[in-house]
Amino acid sequence: MASAAEQLASSISLANFAKATELKKRLWFTLGALILFRLLSFVPVPGIDPVAMAALYQTQSGGILDVFNTFSGGALERMSIVALGVMPYITASIVVQLGATLYGPWQALRKEGETGRKKLNQYTRYLTVAITLVQGYIAMRGLESQAVTKGISAVVMPGTLFEIAGTVSLVGGTLFLMWIGEQITSRGIGNGVSLIIMAGIVARLPQGIGQLLEGSRTGSLGGAVVVGILLLSAALILGICFMERAQRRVLIQYPKRQTARGMQQERSPPASSRRSSLRRCC
Repeated sequence: MASAAEQLASSISLANFAKATELKKRLWFTLGALILFRLLSFVPVPGIDPVAMAALYQTQSGGILDVFNTFSGGALERMSIVALGVMPYITASIVVQLGATLYGPWQALRKEGETGRKKLNQYTRYLTVAITLVQGYIAMRGLESQAVTKGISAVVMPGTLFEIAGTVSLVGGTLFLMWIGEQITSRGIGNGVSLIIMAGIVARLPQGIGQLLEGSRTGSLGGAVVVGILLLSAALILGICFMERAQRRVLIQYPKRQTARGMQQERSPPASSRRSSLRRCC
């Protein structure tokens, strides 16, 4: 039996898409928001020398730093105003969700329905500001200290004014991305925060493939390693598609009921009526 995705795909045609004005508006809005995110990733924090910042990043690239840089779409290596990305918002969301499970007053808010959900979302925003303030100040202080440890100063004029301006810029960039994500969720397609992270990863994908091929050409990466990475990537994509299309078939059994002819056992509905009993497993 065709899945819901297959049924939706079979009903889509160019003629129907031309008539779907609301869908086109949502697609264009989402595309415009993601383009704006990519443009902001090239706007550096005030007081940062882009050339020196690129040289400084090359001395420390690798490991977890590259992972965060990938999630931000390369904004971290340029120290743009959206260098922290939406990671503070995700961290705050996790903390609030855990608090709504463990903390009594927040548990009561979660049970209040829409009103409680709005309050928890507001707490998430406040916590996002606090986390971004701490992370932004640490990042600015770290950049100032690199002039001593690495001999490369990416800061034009170190000092208190730079720390304040840089921290405020990072807070504003993160909050703006959080707002864009919420707008994509309500006026675009899909989860806005997830789409922003996806856009950052996709933007870094060509560079990652180029580095992989260059490493294979120069011999720094063996042929077996390259093939293994490609196979793991393909297996990951297949696994995600398999889980996305997975279904759990639930057989409906009706209990016995009393009728004029006595107790009767209800039969299971036919296959055509059991289609509604299919449930997605994830």
